[in-house]
Amino acid sequence: MRKLLPILVMTLVLSAQVAAAQSGQMNFFLTSAGSGDGANLGGLQGADQICQDRAYAVGAGDLIWRAYLSATGGGGEAAVNARDRIGDGPWYNYAGTMVARDLDDLHSESNLLGKENSLTERGDQVNGRGDSPNMHDIITGSTMDGMVSDADGDTTCEDWTSNSGDGSALVGHHDRVGGGQNPTSWNSAHASRGCGQEDLQGTGGNGFFYCFGIGS
Repeated sequence: MRKLLPILVMTLVLSAQVAAAQSGQMNFFLTSAGSGDGANLGGLQGADQICQDRAYAVGAGDLIWRAYLSATGGGGEAAVNARDRIGDGPWYNYAGTMVARDLDDLHSESNLLGKENSLTERGDQVNGRGDSPNMHDIITGSTMDGMVSDADGDTTCEDWTSNSGDGSALVGHHDRVGGGQNPTSWNSAHASRGCGQEDLQGTGGNGFFYCFGIGS
């Protein structure tokens, strides 16, 4: 019986953690892992599936989850703006903190995004600037207002299908510090060095992205 007690306690703890996510308001998180293949996520559909799978694993799979990613389109496909994919808000993190009321709030200086509140689906903080390794670059392919960029060159790693060192993606800083054109921006700080896993890691990232839940 004594041998079974630690197993029973661990089971109860894990069950409580899942129940917390199921019963909470969480409809926003930062992925705890990316595709493992750099910015090749299998396109927007593949990225959405990663969001859905990670949410499902912690008991929050009843929402429709969307990756906060823009796409340039091409080949007859229309461009996609990240802000148009994620519903209207409000959005709450794992801890139940409302990080933004609506789309305007989300894309303003008044949102509560940052290292403390941009938690993963498991409620963990992600390494930021000053941590080792730094993983604060979050892929978005978006401008600061959540739109696809009209800049020349690749800004979405070929719409999230490329792991090439020749491409690039716009990234934000989840901790809202660092370098780049907009160092305090959560969604559009600078361009990545490339699209491969090592490229993303080399500029302070790890292929993570934001996920937002929409009512089922």
